[in-house]
Amino acid sequence: MAPLPVIKHLLRLPNVHLLQRVGHKAAAAFGVQLDKSIPVVHGDLDKLPPNIKNFVLEKQELCQPSAIHICDGSEAENKKMLAEMVSDGEIKKLTKYENCWYARTDPRDVARVESKTVIITENERDTIPKPKEGVQGTLGHWMSPPDLDVALKDRFPGCMKGRTMYVIPFSMGPVGGTISKYGVQLTDSKYVVASTRIMTRITPRVFDLINNGDFVKCLHSVGCPKPLKRELVSNWPCNPDKVLVTHIPAKNEIISFGSGYGGNSLLGKKCFALRIGSTIARREGWLAEHMLILGITNPEGRKKYIAAAFPSACGKTNLAMMEPTLPGWKVECVGDDIAWMKFDSEGRLRAINPENGFFGVAPGTSEKTNPNALKACMSNTVFTNVAETSDGGVYWEGMEDPPKDVTITSWLNEPWTLDSKKPAAHPNSRFCAPARQCPTIDPDWEKFDGVPIDAIVFGGRRPKGVPLVYESFNWQHGVFIGAAMRSEATAAAEHKSKVIMHDPFAMRPFFGYNFGRYLAHWLSMNKSGRHMPKVFHVNWFRKNDAGKFMWPGFGENSRVLEWIFKRTDSKDHSFSSESAIGLLPSQDSISLQGLNEAVDMEGLFHLPREFWLEEVDAIRKYFDEQVNDDLPQEVAKELTNLEARVKKM
Repeated sequence: MAPLPVIKHLLRLPNVHLLQRVGHKAAAAFGVQLDKSIPVVHGDLDKLPPNIKNFVLEKQELCQPSAIHICDGSEAENKKMLAEMVSDGEIKKLTKYENCWYARTDPRDVARVESKTVIITENERDTIPKPKEGVQGTLGHWMSPPDLDVALKDRFPGCMKGRTMYVIPFSMGPVGGTISKYGVQLTDSKYVVASTRIMTRITPRVFDLINNGDFVKCLHSVGCPKPLKRELVSNWPCNPDKVLVTHIPAKNEIISFGSGYGGNSLLGKKCFALRIGSTIARREGWLAEHMLILGITNPEGRKKYIAAAFPSACGKTNLAMMEPTLPGWKVECVGDDIAWMKFDSEGRLRAINPENGFFGVAPGTSEKTNPNALKACMSNTVFTNVAETSDGGVYWEGMEDPPKDVTITSWLNEPWTLDSKKPAAHPNSRFCAPARQCPTIDPDWEKFDGVPIDAIVFGGRRPKGVPLVYESFNWQHGVFIGAAMRSEATAAAEHKSKVIMHDPFAMRPFFGYNFGRYLAHWLSMNKSGRHMPKVFHVNWFRKNDAGKFMWPGFGENSRVLEWIFKRTDSKDHSFSSESAIGLLPSQDSISLQGLNEAVDMEGLFHLPREFWLEEVDAIRKYFDEQVNDDLPQEVAKELTNLEARVKKM
């Protein structure tokens, strides 16, 4: 018999750890009952690498599912799961399209919940900068490890009773790629499995690639053990009162509870790709960013790649899938949301889209705004919270005129007409579609070592003062431009007016660590021997005094991309002129040939001195209040330099 101190220590271990240390017989001798009755209904638990098997067993003991299913990502598995969801009333088949499905959520589970999305670190300042005294921080939410333990113990024990635990091995990026990373998600939601199959690459090969190495551990539960304690709304399991989405960078771990929808449950998306991804990127010396990636080819056949960061409602997906109006130019899509970028051995910045699909906002997507997105989602797609038509199709605001001779049922499962006072589709309704179906998908979108990035573009919705496009003076100035990003957004609380919100790098909800240190990491990228991409800022949304947009946008944005393309070639100041805020296009360097409407180019590039003085003050206030002592001196210097240049205007 082991000495008493050893026995006491072992009894404090979770059962799975006890089992690893002493085996079944010894565990039984300690009076610990190990549940050996849970069936593995698909796959072989004993064939998993030990670290993954231990992860599954530990969480199985905690969550107490009725069965374990190890996913293989096959078509047969997917068809079986979809059929089961139809039988259970969780989804419907959309007969108008090929292999498309419709889901309606509980109205209390419709979007990411920022206030309940937290980063766990020992020290709060590792997660968020210490704001100025008396100021509420807006650059993330922190939770201490002890508080996390309390929250998890309140939620997870027995949370999967009566449900199956699905084990999802997934690759972020091409399987085996040089920038790719791997994760294993445990979930009790078939909807999550079906959606994750579209958004990532589910394959048992991931187990072999992880072997006993590092992987991102993802645990998710809808928080609805059986028998149910409350009636489900729309057959959608969730627990809105207990939603919590947590990230533990030190352990490469994500734990999410209570929501079945979007980034709260598809943990490969914002949680892994950005929050945990950015912490891994910082440790390893690369970048994980909220950026689209597109390839642009000129009439002579020369091709360049651009990464671009825009806040919500600024046309990121539309730009990624743009149909250029300039004759002979071609744009191809590598990705519409996430870019992982790493310098190669030759000093070139290379990027992958770590995702495998598009999780696009449906309202506003139309033949005019984004025909390629519409084509991409007309087969093999899961639609959520859009409206449903009686002929087996879907509808949403901005799509087109409502189809005739059919009835429309809203996302709230209510009859809908143009006279209805509620929207047909929820504003955050989505299509989840395979990226390979985009008609303009880039032939190298799954290249193992990524595509070479020549330009990085920041942008926002700015109705006044900010020109159509300008270029940074250098890399350090470019980092400042990203840090100072602002964009018009609806005031969330009052819903009365438009306000200009700070959204640095379009990453405000997605930082995995202290924003000041994030800026320092970006600055550190500029090293000898590297071919640094040029940095630009664009604004498609400037308005004239009558409130009309001054630039036609959409496919005409290719004219701006042409100028960016030329600037990445230019070794002198051709095509540009210096201004207080950066390098502006020289006269006639942006082609207007063939435009169907007159454009006030002088107005589009006018820099009102008073506006920019106010901009400087707003940026300084934001840096002082939100980033405070964590702001790198290099960024503070760029703001001082901007102010001095503006005062001389």
